Amino acid sequence: MNKPKKLSFRYINKLAVPAIISGIAEPLLSITDTAIVGNIQQNPVEALAAVGIAGSFLSALVWILAQTRSAVSAIVAQNLGANKLKEIDSLPAQIIAINIAISVFLYMVTIFFVEEIFTLYNAKGLILEYSVSYFKIRALGLPLTLFVFTVFGIFRGLQNTFWPMIISIVGTILNVGLDFILIFGIKGLVEPMHIEGAAWASVISQFFMAVMALILSIKKTPFNLKLRFPFHPEIKRILTLSVNLFIRALALNVALYMANAFAARYGSNYIAAQTIAFQIWLFFAFFIDGYASVGNIVSGKFVGEKNYASVWELSKDLIRFTVVITLIIGVISFIFYRDIGLLFTKETEVLELFYQIFWFVIIIQPINAVAFIFDGIFKGMAEAVTLRNTLIIATFLGFVPVLLLGDLFHLKLYAIWMAFSVWMILRGGILVVIFRKRFMRK
Repeated sequence: MNKPKKLSFRYINKLAVPAIISGIAEPLLSITDTAIVGNIQQNPVEALAAVGIAGSFLSALVWILAQTRSAVSAIVAQNLGANKLKEIDSLPAQIIAINIAISVFLYMVTIFFVEEIFTLYNAKGLILEYSVSYFKIRALGLPLTLFVFTVFGIFRGLQNTFWPMIISIVGTILNVGLDFILIFGIKGLVEPMHIEGAAWASVISQFFMAVMALILSIKKTPFNLKLRFPFHPEIKRILTLSVNLFIRALALNVALYMANAFAARYGSNYIAAQTIAFQIWLFFAFFIDGYASVGNIVSGKFVGEKNYASVWELSKDLIRFTVVITLIIGVISFIFYRDIGLLFTKETEVLELFYQIFWFVIIIQPINAVAFIFDGIFKGMAEAVTLRNTLIIATFLGFVPVLLLGDLFHLKLYAIWMAFSVWMILRGGILVVIFRKRFMRK
C-alpha cells in the first residue's frame, strides 16, 4: 500500500483559488445580468423574473452537457497519475467535437419550443416575452460554453487551474463592461438594448473566452486538438461516465425547475426574489466548488497512482477548509444582508420576500461544502453511478416531497428553501456514509 500523501494548505489553495475564480465566472455572469437588469427603469420586476427563468433553464442545459468536463478531468488525471498521457493524445479533440455537435443540436431543438418551455415555468405575459427574447440570444453561446468547459476539464486533469482562471477573469470583466454598454447604451453611439443587451453581452464574452481557450489549449497542454479517427478506446468510458452524470444532472435540474416553476406560480415578486436568492446560492456553490475541484483532480491522480490512503487524507483536509470558509462567508453575509439585496433591486416587495429566505441560503452553506467536496472526490474516482443514484434519491425522496408538502401548507418560498436544505443534507450525507465505508482506515 502506498504511503498517504499529506497535501499542504498552500498546495491545496494553489489549485483551489484559481479554480474558485474560474468556477464563479458562470454564476458571476448571471449575477451581473441579474443585478443590472434588476435596476433598469423599464419593467424591472418582469425583466428580473425573465432573466431568472431563462437563465435557470440555460444553466440546466449547460450543467447537463458539461458533465463531460468532470469525466474528461477524471480520465486525464488518472492517466497523468499512471504516466500514460501520450496514450490519450487524440481523446480531447474527439470529446470537444462530440460536445459541440450535441450543444448545436440542443440549441436547434429548444429554439423551436422555447415559448412552450417557459410556459411550463409558469411564465406568462411580459415575463414570457422577455424570457423568450433573452434565451434566443443567450443560447447562441451554448456551444462556446461547452467548448470552454471541456478545455477547463483538460487543464484540471493536468492539475492546472491557472489558465482556466485567466480565461474566466477576462470573460467576466468583458461581460460586466458590455452589460452596462449594451443594456443602458451610450448616448449618440449605442442604443439601449434592455434585456437583449444583457444576453448579447454574455454571448460576446463567451466567444472571447472560447478563442482564448482554443489558443491556450494548443500552447499549454500536451494534446493535439486536431480531430482524428478512429475513436480512442477511452471514449467509451468517458461517454459511460458522462451518461450517468447526465442522468444525475437531469435529476438535479428537476429540483431547479420545480423551484422556479413554483416561485413563478406564486407571482412576479416571488420569482424575482427567488432569482436573487438562487443567484447568490449559486455564487457560493461555485465558490465552494473550487475546493471540490481539488478533490476531483487530485483524487483522480491518486487513483491513477493506486494511492487510496491519500484520498482519505485529502477528504479530511478539504472538509476542514471549506466548512471554515463557509462559516466566514455566512457571518459576512448576515452582517451585510440588506446591502446585498439592494445590489439587485430597489423594489420593496421583492426585497421583503428576499430577506425572509436569505438566512436559508446562508445556513445551508456548511452542508453544501460537505456535499460538493464529496461530489468532487467521487467524480475524480470516476464513481458516476454512485453520484447518479445519490442525486436521484435526494431529489425524488427529499426535495420533491418536501416542496409539495410545504406548498400544501402555503409556505411558498419557505417551502422551496426547506426542500433545498433537505436535498443538500441527503446529497452530502449519503456520499459521506459510502465514502467512510470504503476508505476509512481502521
